[in-house]
Amino acid sequence: MAGSVSGEVEVNAPASMVWELYRSLELLTVTRKALDKIVDKIEVLEGDGSVGTLLQFYFHPGAVPFSYYKEKFTKVDDEKMVKVVEVVEGGFLDLGFKWYLVRLDVIAKDEKSCITRNTIEYELKEDADPKLASVVSIDPLMAMMNIAANHLVSGIKA
Repeated sequence: MAGSVSGEVEVNAPASMVWELYRSLELLTVTRKALDKIVDKIEVLEGDGSVGTLLQFYFHPGAVPFSYYKEKFTKVDDEKMVKVVEVVEGGFLDLGFKWYLVRLDVIAKDEKSCITRNTIEYELKEDADPKLASVVSIDPLMAMMNIAANHLVSGIKA
């Protein structure tokens, strides 16, 4: 069983400015507070935010049904403003997912605004319980996008 879930946030900032934040590791710093109730710690294991960057997320006990996962940046396309991050160890893969990835798109509306879209795509292993898909939630990503948008807009107004 495969599926996806997505969400969008309109940002009153130029797409190029938004992309500069979203493509970088600074996004983690800016949005860390949105994840505090779920994420205990994030380590950069290798990389600088480009393709191949490897992060490890550690979660508070009971916040999610796993203690950690590692994710790898598999695509960072500056021209199309697309970033793809795949879980490569632990987390969803240990629960019974065949694969789990997050795609981030920054879509220009006009010179002063854009839309950020996060999409989670996943596939369960053949023997996994289909109810397992219920652990997939766009909510933490929506919180991150809203905090990033507010950070960017407040920087423009300053």
